[in-house]
Amino acid sequence: MQKIEALIEETRNNMTICNACRYCEGFCPVFPAMERRRAFTPEDLKYLANLCHNCGECYYACQYAPPHEFAVNVPQSMAKLRAESYRDYAWPGLLAKLFDRNGLLAALALAVGVTLLLLIAIGLNGGLSALVTTQHGGDFYALMPHNVMVVTFGSVSLFVLLALVMGMVRFWRESGEGVAGLHDALSWRQALKETFSLKHLHGQNEVGCTYPDAYHSHWRRRFHHFTFYGFMLSFAATVTGTIYHYVFGWQAPYDFTSLPKLFGTLGGIGLLIGPAGLLYLKLVRDPDTADVRQMGMDVAFIALLWLTGFTGLALMLLRETSAMGVMLVVHLGVVMALFITMPYGKFVHGFYRLLAVYRNALERNRAGR
Repeated sequence: MQKIEALIEETRNNMTICNACRYCEGFCPVFPAMERRRAFTPEDLKYLANLCHNCGECYYACQYAPPHEFAVNVPQSMAKLRAESYRDYAWPGLLAKLFDRNGLLAALALAVGVTLLLLIAIGLNGGLSALVTTQHGGDFYALMPHNVMVVTFGSVSLFVLLALVMGMVRFWRESGEGVAGLHDALSWRQALKETFSLKHLHGQNEVGCTYPDAYHSHWRRRFHHFTFYGFMLSFAATVTGTIYHYVFGWQAPYDFTSLPKLFGTLGGIGLLIGPAGLLYLKLVRDPDTADVRQMGMDVAFIALLWLTGFTGLALMLLRETSAMGVMLVVHLGVVMALFITMPYGKFVHGFYRLLAVYRNALERNRAGR
């Protein structure tokens, strides 16, 4: 409790000094949102922390940054408080603590554990020899029945969806806005446009995010685009495959020119490029602008995304070979681990940030009315 109180006080002190200075008010949405407040409650600070995109520009521009005695470091204090909000809003909280303390290890162990369970299930169903044969003809369901796959992953997906919704409800409820505040169509249009274009990663004057030695680059925004749209295309592949199966009665395996294959291929490529780039940028960033304690959680999410793309593409390329069975089990294990960790790792920041961007648009529109 003392730790979070000290972090709240540190962030409040930073915002109080920034509110008096206002040199950085044009850098990002955090500072105009800050200026609309005379005092900062813990709830306000968590909202501002999730509105922050950690571009780093304000740290290098600040005259009160370390070694100044005021030691103002907005990106780092926001990053720490943002991680605290992930833990506070997570549901159920026990799983959040598990992945928070051992992010990378827990994620990889979960992937291995799920893979082993799938191997056991296949072994009990028809024997592990089915994994190393070409008699399946590229048909995934020859190894794992379609209904079993749907029930297994459908159940996990419903739990993940519930956990994400519960986290978002907690975030919004704590903001003090209430359900009525979610009904502003104009604010939603603005928030969705800003979110899907990653507008706030462009930086001041469209120069991009700031890196050590005040170097500007657009690559963080580009790698986020590869990652986000790669994930969405992979999800679209699953959705179109489901429509093919249940609506049209077209069963897998599908031709390479089919929508599920095209979406899956493009999505897999995006998940190879985006997470790898984000990991590189994370390794070369200035540690003074980040929360070092959050590194394990961040790397775990990046690793699972990259492995999802890699194993998915490998599965597609090897589906007609004897390696298809093993690759299918490994891919499903990685995807299941990714799904289960989503509500407790870096994935949730996209949902909280969307709500924060929406609230910012709502406040702007109210001020202009």
